[in-house]
Amino acid sequence: MKHKKFFIPFFSVVGIAFITFFILHLAMPKAQPQLSATASVANDENKKRLHYTAVGDSLTEGVGDATQNGGFVSLVADDLQDDYPVNSVEVDNYGVAGERSDQILQRIKEDDQTQNDIASSDIITLTLGGNDIMKVIKKNIFGLSVDSFEKPLQKYQENLSEMIQEIRNLNENAGIYVVGVYNPFYVNFPEIEDMQTIIENWDEGTQEIVEKDDNAYFVPINEVISQGTEDEAAINTEEETTSSTQEENDLDKVKNKALYEEDNFHPNTIGYQLVTQEVMKKIDDTRSTWLTEENAS
Repeated sequence: MKHKKFFIPFFSVVGIAFITFFILHLAMPKAQPQLSATASVANDENKKRLHYTAVGDSLTEGVGDATQNGGFVSLVADDLQDDYPVNSVEVDNYGVAGERSDQILQRIKEDDQTQNDIASSDIITLTLGGNDIMKVIKKNIFGLSVDSFEKPLQKYQENLSEMIQEIRNLNENAGIYVVGVYNPFYVNFPEIEDMQTIIENWDEGTQEIVEKDDNAYFVPINEVISQGTEDEAAINTEEETTSSTQEENDLDKVKNKALYEEDNFHPNTIGYQLVTQEVMKKIDDTRSTWLTEENAS
């Protein structure tokens, strides 16, 4: 992994962006998660049922999704229903905005309903890590460096490793898909290369743990959400200005169209569609591991 000190004042840009996000996060309305939904098609020739359980933070809850249907979780369930010959897809969404990896782990270890749904699932997705990163930024905002994330990353890896083990104790066969983190500041502050280094290090740490399980898979989303595509994400909304201060600090000049405008942090509806595409790519590529004879008969 890469380790270096910041070469520009981190607080002057990301610190201000973080404070702005934190204030908006407390005030903004949240999209409500969709719990225990089932999509059904009556067809006796189809397979019986798939059970999909999602556990995690605000990305699983679907904060920023204008449809308020549960972000990428409901979209993945729809794609499973459309792309696979099943009569129904049962989806349970256990996303809680603001939770860190230790809090998500605690829910998995202690909540009976979450455990029951994990135990009967064919597919499980996890979103975590973003709030662990934000905790480090908040704690070290006046003296932040890449090295500030080294010990928190190690603790996060311990939490993730224990989380996967807890899931395996409940369910030996489900495909586990762990979604990575992304840099929400990239479009507005691309010169802060160290923020990209932090995210890349974190994703590498996640992938290192995930690959220890034969049926767990890492889903990277940093590129599609942080940078997006020319038509769907990053776009200049006004003419370039000669003032470097305005270019760096005015979030209205440059927008990431994959992010929720209320906080410029969470994915919006387009962003969740991009996340869904990445999750489904990995699910499709590994279908032989979770599409078992039991749910295919």
